[in-house]
Amino acid sequence: MQTTLYLVRHGETVDNACQIMQGQTQGELTPEGIRQAESLARELSEVPIDTFIASDLKRSVDTCVILASPHDKPVVQTPLLRERDWGSFTGRFIPDLKGEAWPDDIETLEALQQRARQFLSFVQSRYAGQCVLAVGHGIINKAIQAVHFHKTMQQVERMSNCEVRLLKF
Repeated sequence: MQTTLYLVRHGETVDNACQIMQGQTQGELTPEGIRQAESLARELSEVPIDTFIASDLKRSVDTCVILASPHDKPVVQTPLLRERDWGSFTGRFIPDLKGEAWPDDIETLEALQQRARQFLSFVQSRYAGQCVLAVGHGIINKAIQAVHFHKTMQQVERMSNCEVRLLKF
């Protein structure tokens, strides 16, 4: 039984538009982010999706609710899909961070990839053989793909807002 995972990045947020490091803050979709999610919801409306999962951060939940609406399905939330914890970089203007030493309170790549493995195991054990759509964030989605495809994080291309990547296992 093959499991299909549609991995989605949340819609554009106010902090995305302002180049603010969001990390594990809740975030608020912009009107463009809502439009992106609505467009993707129309595109996927005929795809038979069994389960919708979102990070427990507002920007992902809001995106996933829009995507699940045509399917009349609830949204399961999990902290496993949360964005990387950027520690004291959270809330900072991203261009100002160039060249700064990374503080010790940033979630390590090892911890991030462990969460990615836990998420893939969660999907496989609970939703084996189903079609699952999961809304996460840019860096955790990279980690999930890196783990799944046995690549480094650098080998996985950055996802745009409301972009979808397909994983089968």
